[in-house]
Amino acid sequence: MTNNTPAKPIGPYRPVVRAGSLLFTSGQLGTHIANDGTTQLVSDDPIEQLERALVNLEAVLQSEGATLRDVVKATLFVTDMKLFPRFNEVWVNTFSTPRPARSAIEVAGLPLGAAVEVEAIAYSS
Repeated sequence: MTNNTPAKPIGPYRPVVRAGSLLFTSGQLGTHIANDGTTQLVSDDPIEQLERALVNLEAVLQSEGATLRDVVKATLFVTDMKLFPRFNEVWVNTFSTPRPARSAIEVAGLPLGAAVEVEAIAYSS
């Protein structure tokens, strides 16, 4: 069973930094706080991980008064670019138009064995 509380950072960094009107987020994984209090991936499914990573991203942005609508640039780190079309479906269902600029980079590995990580830059006055 999972709850909706975003997981705490798994390293020595802040989840979001404000620089004037810009917010820079650290990479968000598809994690949650499990019943035993540990940070765990929500599932092995890359799509469920991306969906949860976006929930976590929104929670981080909300802590600074922003939402996903304020994202101007996002970066996806993925371990398998073959999943790119499915990630695009999630993206379209999550971000309204105009969608933010985005890069997608295939990487050899991510923390906790995650399949996807997302970071963003948002504008918030």
